[in-house]
Amino acid sequence: MAKPQFFFFSGKGGVGKTTMACASAVRYAEQGLKTLIVTTDPASNLADVFERPIGHRVTSLGVANLWGMEIDPDRATEEYRERILAPMRSVMPVDVIKVLEEQFNSPCTTEIASFDRFVDFMAGEGTEDRGAPGSYDVIIFDTAPTGHTIRLLELPVDWSKHIEQSAKGGGNTCIGPVASIQENKRKYDEAARLLADPTRTTFVFVLRPEETSIYETRRSLDELRTIGVANIEFVINGILPKEVCEHPFFARRFQAQQAHLTRIGEVFPGKQRRMFQRDGEVKGMKALRSIAGDLYAENDRQGSYRLETADAGERRDGPSTVSEFAFTDPERILELMRPRKGTKAVFFTGKGGVGKTTVSCAAAVHLARSGYKTLLLTTDPASHIGAVLHQDVDGTISAVRGVPGLFATIIDQKRVVEEYKRRILDDARARYSEDVLTAVAEELESPCTEEMAAFDKFMHYVESEEYEVVVFDTAPTGHTLRLLQLPFDYSEQVGMMVTTNAAGSAARSESQGRFDRIIERMKDPERSAFAFVVYPESTPVVEAYRAMLDLRAAGIPTQFVIANQVLEAEYCTNDYFVRRRAMQQRHLAEISRLFLLPVIELPLLDTDVEGLEMVEVAADALFAPVAVR
Repeated sequence: MAKPQFFFFSGKGGVGKTTMACASAVRYAEQGLKTLIVTTDPASNLADVFERPIGHRVTSLGVANLWGMEIDPDRATEEYRERILAPMRSVMPVDVIKVLEEQFNSPCTTEIASFDRFVDFMAGEGTEDRGAPGSYDVIIFDTAPTGHTIRLLELPVDWSKHIEQSAKGGGNTCIGPVASIQENKRKYDEAARLLADPTRTTFVFVLRPEETSIYETRRSLDELRTIGVANIEFVINGILPKEVCEHPFFARRFQAQQAHLTRIGEVFPGKQRRMFQRDGEVKGMKALRSIAGDLYAENDRQGSYRLETADAGERRDGPSTVSEFAFTDPERILELMRPRKGTKAVFFTGKGGVGKTTVSCAAAVHLARSGYKTLLLTTDPASHIGAVLHQDVDGTISAVRGVPGLFATIIDQKRVVEEYKRRILDDARARYSEDVLTAVAEELESPCTEEMAAFDKFMHYVESEEYEVVVFDTAPTGHTLRLLQLPFDYSEQVGMMVTTNAAGSAARSESQGRFDRIIERMKDPERSAFAFVVYPESTPVVEAYRAMLDLRAAGIPTQFVIANQVLEAEYCTNDYFVRRRAMQQRHLAEISRLFLLPVIELPLLDTDVEGLEMVEVAADALFAPVAVR
């Protein structure tokens, strides 16, 4: 049998990666190719699109030649830990095993375990997973949003180098003794080789004809090339059909999209496919077959607009099926964001691409204009707050031009890693022997250090009392939850490398106190406000609801919801937009029922939110009193 072909679907959050990946999987399967689709997104919605349970095992998707798997980070961690420790249990003393088990509670174990499971599929291991055929013709990876995907693809080289260097030193890594994971290096080397092989691996960027999507794709394209990925294609999704844009509002959006499409054709080399926006949601096999038919059609009809392709379930949403949804007065939301006793931290999270950055920028501008000294920052590795503000934003805090009292920064991964290493080593020099110092320096070369350094910087801003309000534009939901859960996971890991002496215990005690203070601040509604940004569509709503429950389980309450890109009735003058608006109204009612929280809207605007002037327009639209709407 021929060696499998690998396809990675990625792009800015919310551009339709999962839909395009699922439709492609259906196409290959129906061509008679044994096809596996695997999601590496911690906030996966693969099961929602296929409308059947999947989970952390290779599962038939109900049609010939098609299987799927959702990598569960917790399950992957358990499997990885036991695979490394099981051979040692019979030969190592109990106290040594106990120390190793403590090491495997490290937050970086979750990252490496999920990554290791992903590499298994590329290196030809793990494909005979509980009942599935042992080999495939096509393996499709539905990945997390771009910044996290680039991180994932860099890991084979990073971990291979770390294992090699550790073998020359103390022989230990934060993911286990080198002797027990040498075989992993072979896998990681093979994965790196396959990623760079254009005959085996194709990377598909999904983007929309919007400025921020183009910006992120251009930046990520450069990063992909640095790690050797050569075979790159593009899918431009969400294109408005000209024939439904007769209203001046949508005509302006159509013209803006056409300008972006021209630019995309000029700046992105390689094969490009186009897909029109549907008038309903894409779920189920019938809808996926329709998408696949259009996506892979001949050029003369590729991306054709066919109203009749909507599923029966979508067509039910006529204009009379849902009553108008009543939004909360924005003044109530503003009251939740205003500081009362010290600095207020305001977190905006949600599924990738729902408009967290736009909402974060608009909220920060409004708060600063209201007289509060405000810091806007992002924890998203694919940040584009600078692109939205049309100003340079980097790892240093800088004033936002045109908005007195507003400052902005990003958590610059490379900078915070170097700062973190330097601080840890400086502290270790004052506390520990040369042998311990060497061990600490070796551990700090682990790729896990990036996550810990970013979290450390995140904690710094949560603790900050320099600003009256700190607005966090967070990474997509799954990664945000991972970040917010780190205090709970990581608090036992402080000083892990020096657990054998009293100084290590003192370090743990000191850091535990810091973690406890931060946790309490995030749980306190007077000091922190958590909000979900959603599109009124099925997948963003379901994902946000699940995430809200996860936060609640950690003791962190959600305080409000922002529904973004809501269609206003006056612009919906034809069947296409009437159906889309009816769909939105149904999901707005579902948001009200599920969340039982205040909900405000940011209406769909007739142009992209780019530049300070448009951010101010968005802020005014978001926080306009209900009486004047």
